[in-house]
Amino acid sequence: MNIPTDLRYTKNDEWVRVEGKLGTVGITDYAQDQLSDIVFAEVILNVGAPANKGAVLGTVESVKAASDVYLPVSGTVTAVNDLLSETPEAINTDPYGQAWLLVLELSNPAELDGLMDAAAYSTYLASREH
Repeated sequence: MNIPTDLRYTKNDEWVRVEGKLGTVGITDYAQDQLSDIVFAEVILNVGAPANKGAVLGTVESVKAASDVYLPVSGTVTAVNDLLSETPEAINTDPYGQAWLLVLELSNPAELDGLMDAAAYSTYLASREH
């Protein structure tokens, strides 16, 4: 399981990569593995929209199930990955790279303190397997 150390993670299997005031959000390798073959991905927020931590940002559907994706932090949407509407399967092959979902300008960076680092997320995943 790929768990990059430069990201922060939620218990709902979202990740955020912070660079300055911006946070790029996506779903984890574990999440895409559990969903299996992803056939549809949709971000329901638009650029410029305010976004609150815990709100639904979109949906990812596979041949097995559909799952809502939640915002790990609050901010204003600055970019949406339009590539995923045409190639949602990119989430299966590159969940931490080209398959990001959206970018936020963080409005409350202190929210990052409530997210797990890679080691804590790895421990959390191990506890779920039992």
